[in-house]
Amino acid sequence: MDIGVGLPNTIPGTDGRQLIEFAARADELGFSTLAVLDRLVYDSYDATVALAAAAAATSRITLAPTILLAGYWPSAALLAKQLASIDRLSGGRLVVGVAAGGREDDFLATGVDFHTRGKWLDQLLDELKEVWAGRGPVPGIGPKPSNGAAVPIWAGGNGPAFVRRAAEHGIGWVSGGGPVSRYPQQADQVRTAFVAAGRADTPKMGALTYVALGEERKAAGGRYLLDYYSYMGEKAQFLANGVISDETRLRETIDAYAAAGCDELLLFPCTADVDQLDELAKVCL
Repeated sequence: MDIGVGLPNTIPGTDGRQLIEFAARADELGFSTLAVLDRLVYDSYDATVALAAAAAATSRITLAPTILLAGYWPSAALLAKQLASIDRLSGGRLVVGVAAGGREDDFLATGVDFHTRGKWLDQLLDELKEVWAGRGPVPGIGPKPSNGAAVPIWAGGNGPAFVRRAAEHGIGWVSGGGPVSRYPQQADQVRTAFVAAGRADTPKMGALTYVALGEERKAAGGRYLLDYYSYMGEKAQFLANGVISDETRLRETIDAYAAAGCDELLLFPCTADVDQLDELAKVCL
């Protein structure tokens, strides 16, 4: 199983130079993917801008928003251009995890209907492919993705549509969280959907989890998660309490996801200090 790491673009107060140094260190250490989270109405760096900066600071690592809340984007043409630009800047290293999103304020801010976000996301994914193929609403929107066809899409989320969306649009599925005990059943659903859709490829299975090694990082990380997920009510406290803070539990979590059929686990740090990457690498690389 591959191990990726999250860029702390959603941790309030993170200095831009920290993000660049963080990206470069993750690349040097050998993590498989550098991932970002996405929120609009929050004190965070834009997911696409952060990945564009990371593209310039790295040379090897895969770049992936996991998850880009594409449902609140009002324009498929604009999103297609931005994603293809990052893909080209990085030499074809972009994989785009997408989900509909769950915070109504993000949608209010962009004028997209929150209650029809799933339907709009399906339409948007179709339109992205059309733009990348040169058949957008106005032909000629570039650049083309590095592979000449489309930027790979990684379907995300745990809602009712994640299985269908993965089979119709994605290279596979990435879980946005949840108990690892539920993961094998969800992964099997995606594999079955790929077969039913007549696909010959094997879906790529991913998952993410939060880490904050050490008591100081755990305390700071807990405060961050409580704030970031405050809209979820009691579940925010559950996430804050569940952050992985010691090496033994990190190793156990990695082993559990590997046994559950996960192809890549993304470790999202809850603090922005770069030194934690070396500690993570000692455990899992």
